[in-house]
Amino acid sequence: MNKTAHRIYLAVLTLIVMLALAAIINKGYSYYKISMEERFFSSDHALLKPSGILGHGMGILGSVFMILGVSMYMARKRYRIFSRIGILKHWLEFHIFLCTLGPILVLFHTSFKFGGIVAISFWSMVAVFLSGIIGRFIYIQIPRTIEGRELSLNEIRDMKGDIGDTLTASIQLDENSYKIIVDSVKVKSKNYHGNFIARFFRNYHDNRNTLSTVKSVLKKKNITRSQRQEVLSLVKNEMSLNSRIERLVLMQNLFKYWHVAHLPFALVMLVIMVIHVAVTLVFGYRWIF
Repeated sequence: MNKTAHRIYLAVLTLIVMLALAAIINKGYSYYKISMEERFFSSDHALLKPSGILGHGMGILGSVFMILGVSMYMARKRYRIFSRIGILKHWLEFHIFLCTLGPILVLFHTSFKFGGIVAISFWSMVAVFLSGIIGRFIYIQIPRTIEGRELSLNEIRDMKGDIGDTLTASIQLDENSYKIIVDSVKVKSKNYHGNFIARFFRNYHDNRNTLSTVKSVLKKKNITRSQRQEVLSLVKNEMSLNSRIERLVLMQNLFKYWHVAHLPFALVMLVIMVIHVAVTLVFGYRWIF
């Protein structure tokens, strides 16, 4: 899948979620906004209540989407037989799509009424959804190949070129200016421990100062605008790789801790969901079949 096709793929998945949400809100807004007692007298009650045609259907489809989203992605990751089917990154994106659309449908299936053991499943689902957002943020911070394989520290370091050689080959700078630019993008000795937010703002501030220093040096030299842009692009790329190297260890550790929280909530949600479905069948609730 090339870059254009991939963007279309993501746009279609996003559009499906947005259209589904818009359609449900458009159909049920007048029903969901009234109190639980008043809903019984609404003309939409038979359709949108949890056991109604549409309400029940959203519960079934939402549950199926979540089960498929989890099982398909886990199978693609764990079983070698599926390893050649598509790129893992695209499977993850489809997993996110199904596990976003599924909870939305389940939420409206409940008609915003939670109670009993099902409430545990619902809030577990909410915890899984929210932790999934956090997990996605952590995931994209870890450098990966286009296939979705996590890069090692040595592989990222190998991506770093020698900015000094590139500068020497592309523009003429005096020794002092050359040294200032090269030294500004060298990796400083940093501790990987500490507050993540403080580290983020510290690095942001350091990078801004580096760019300001390089721009100041280049403005004093008789070089063209395109050459200045070329040097700034090299510096930005070098800083980006430095940040990725620094984040790698931190994000790998965070991702391990994230799995510890994400998986148990998902298992609780699925177990209680199965119990809920079994109970509804025992008590004779049917959908369109």
